[in-house]
Amino acid sequence: MYQKKSKGWYKHKDFIFIDLMCISLAFLLADWIRNRTVLNLYQNEIYRNTAIFLWLLDLCVCVIFETYKGVLRRGYYLEFNAVVKQTIILELGAGLYLFSIDGGHFFSRIVLYLMGVFYVGFTYLARLFWKKHLKIKMIEGGEHSLYIITTLDIASDVITSVLENNYNRYNINGLILMDCNITGERISGIPVVADMEHAAAYICQRWVDEVLINVSGKNEYPQKLIDELLEMGMVVHLNLSRIKPVTGQKQFVEMIGGYTVLTTTMNYATDRQALAKRIMDIAGGLVGCLLTGIIFVFVGPVIYVNSPGPVFFSQIRIGKNGKPFKMYKFRSMYMDAEKRKAELMAQNKMSDGRMFKLDFDPRVIGNKVMADGTKKTGIGEFIRKTSLDEFPQFWNVLKGDMSLVGTRPILPGELEQYELHHRTRIAIKPGITGMWQVSGRSDITDFEKVVELDRKYIENWNLGLDVKILLQTVRTVLKGEGSV
Repeated sequence: MYQKKSKGWYKHKDFIFIDLMCISLAFLLADWIRNRTVLNLYQNEIYRNTAIFLWLLDLCVCVIFETYKGVLRRGYYLEFNAVVKQTIILELGAGLYLFSIDGGHFFSRIVLYLMGVFYVGFTYLARLFWKKHLKIKMIEGGEHSLYIITTLDIASDVITSVLENNYNRYNINGLILMDCNITGERISGIPVVADMEHAAAYICQRWVDEVLINVSGKNEYPQKLIDELLEMGMVVHLNLSRIKPVTGQKQFVEMIGGYTVLTTTMNYATDRQALAKRIMDIAGGLVGCLLTGIIFVFVGPVIYVNSPGPVFFSQIRIGKNGKPFKMYKFRSMYMDAEKRKAELMAQNKMSDGRMFKLDFDPRVIGNKVMADGTKKTGIGEFIRKTSLDEFPQFWNVLKGDMSLVGTRPILPGELEQYELHHRTRIAIKPGITGMWQVSGRSDITDFEKVVELDRKYIENWNLGLDVKILLQTVRTVLKGEGSV
């Protein structure tokens, strides 16, 4: 699921943090000049509450009015104009707040006016400094993996344009040429990773966040490849010429590397939706980490006694758009579980081997088949049945590798077996729970059904759906219907 970079609140979190620091400094300096003390903020209830109100108001203004939209493209005058507008909103908001509360007339108007003046100066200079820093960092790229599909005659120009206008902080990780095969060579420092024939297969197995397609005027857009990329759930940017609408996909216009492009994606989150989902993840992650600590006190010693070794289990999983990350769980299996997996593949319930699930897994701590054929379970089965083993994943949620709700985090080996349409599952962050898990996961053995459920979640995502899945997850766990 794509979040439009031009409106990405998270992308501008450093600006927002700097802004909050500037308003705090402006408030303290204004208070010191008027009252010759820096203690009002801590001792005087009206000053303290006003400061908190200003922080919250400033944060809301930044997010709701998208004050940092296009911040790197703004010149000196436009930046100053944006700062002044934001200051006026804050001054009016603070004035209305003080007018509305008891004792508001005790707050010094000089402090309020001086704060506005200092805030304009501090935040304007801070923005200019940070923009200069980011423009230097633009050349180094950032967190988003971009692949460019183009033709040989304009390849160097496209790369240069993206790098010089890299406001979205892309890492250009590869170049795919439509009209020739020079795989292994470099153009403007970027490796040519595939030709048209092998492009889809190559991208399917790599960490790719977005694809930019820009071809010279004498070439047509590779519609077959575009369809394959969209089938994978990939975000595709097309330079705005000879574009046809794509049925069933979300489309909008934005700027990528100096080009006006039409972006096509399965679904996308607005600023407010992305912020709300991340706040929900952070809140859930904090509560989950606290519960993990409590559970560790009771479960940790039992795991160690029954199977000496680390209490926590970490494993490389594939995250959003193929980016690897380390996932954590309470260890519910014996130390040699991965080595024994191969000999148990014949018992796999999943129909085509792209996922692995057993009715009774002898690798789980305490699980044994007795001499009379009866099956005995232990602590490992208990923590899996009650989903206690999943709790350390709340740390992954807090870090941003995972979300509370998403798709199941897959193994690197599973990705290697994926066909193009299966890759849709990694178009979003993996989650602790998801639509598949609350739709009778134990009864679903057809991998294509799993993919269908995950695609349905991505295409229809909204915050209400996340809340619904979380409530269904709690009900599933409380009813003892199995680990989610």
